[in-house]
Amino acid sequence: MHIIFYNIFLFLYRVGVRIVAIWNLKAKKWLEGRKQVFSNLEVAFKDKTRPTIWMHCSSLGEFEQGRPVLEQLRTKYPKHRFLLTFFSPSGYEVRKDYKGVDHIFYLPLDSKQNAKRFVEIVNPSLVLWIKYDYWYYYLNVLKQKKIPLLLVSGVFLPFQTFFKWYGRLHRYMLDCFTHLFIQTQESADLLKPLSFLKNVTVAGDTRFDRVVEIASRFERIEKIEQFCGQSVTLVAGSTWVEDDEELDHYANAHPEIKFVIAPHEIDEDRLKEMEELYKKSVRYSRYKPEDPASTKANVLLIDNIGMLSRIYHYATITYVGGAFSEGGVHNVLEAAVYGKPVIFGPAYDWYLEAVDLVELEAAFTVENALELETLLNDLLADKEWLDQTGKTAKEYVYNKTGATQKLLSYIQENRLLTS
Repeated sequence: MHIIFYNIFLFLYRVGVRIVAIWNLKAKKWLEGRKQVFSNLEVAFKDKTRPTIWMHCSSLGEFEQGRPVLEQLRTKYPKHRFLLTFFSPSGYEVRKDYKGVDHIFYLPLDSKQNAKRFVEIVNPSLVLWIKYDYWYYYLNVLKQKKIPLLLVSGVFLPFQTFFKWYGRLHRYMLDCFTHLFIQTQESADLLKPLSFLKNVTVAGDTRFDRVVEIASRFERIEKIEQFCGQSVTLVAGSTWVEDDEELDHYANAHPEIKFVIAPHEIDEDRLKEMEELYKKSVRYSRYKPEDPASTKANVLLIDNIGMLSRIYHYATITYVGGAFSEGGVHNVLEAAVYGKPVIFGPAYDWYLEAVDLVELEAAFTVENALELETLLNDLLADKEWLDQTGKTAKEYVYNKTGATQKLLSYIQENRLLTS
């Protein structure tokens, strides 16, 4: 019965995407990206002599989570072929030209036929499944073929289907994994009643390794340096309109402070919306230090993707978006790693690192624009507090590294791959 409902869900999902794609660009890309995927896979994997390591990510955030594992495996196993798949266009479209793997594809929508055909073509020696995005038929065929399947940086929460009376199918999906590498002891405690799960390791979150690596390899951005100069700077990353509506008054009222705002989406409508909110703004692509229009601006709008993790370096204070909407706060670690105070809205309870940072008083949550403005004024007026907050944030991140090495050690100790 459970599999019947699952197949109904897949059918409705497919139909829904086709309908939404009529007007939604992301849904359209989701469909177009999967056209000819199997014929392209057959060409890409025509050579059967090289063993393949396959990493699957739902979207861009999960890719960044799995990236340190992927890149270290690439170094240790240079003779292997590497495949990266995405479910979402927001991951695929940004990283489709990533040079760290041999092939990048959309994952075809789950079905018995698609999963069987995909795995037969790719024939992976090892599969890394990042955090979540569980698909029954894919996981089942990997189990049937006895292909090692590792969950990387998994997180489990009480409300998830695995722990409900109707979650038998989802519990079976967990049983398909060779080993679960999870982030917290709380997740491990939730899994304990599922007695069939013997191979569980609390390894931590590989994102800590990733942000530390980025910070250690920091590359300067000349335009950002020119814009910020010696001014106090607030960098706001991954903002939605709800975030901008909390920030805009403070930005407009403080022309002496520089604001670098990187929205979560960078389509033209979104950028125009931001330009209406931030009265003295200029887009990054149009910024010229010698241009009077640029020199008058105190807000720089980032209209590209891929720079945010470096831009936080230039901040006096950071703001991370998403927590004024249901989706919740975005990646606070990218900001904290540089030793800067982090601020975000109220929707952060399910993000462990955000909770930890708030408890350590290395990050702050605000309910509205008035609270945000008061907090910013207080932090800027007390340099000792500002510096200590940033120091605590940085120490927290660096103390949480090591998840990548634990996973690599498991692969080597259990001889899941040959050199």
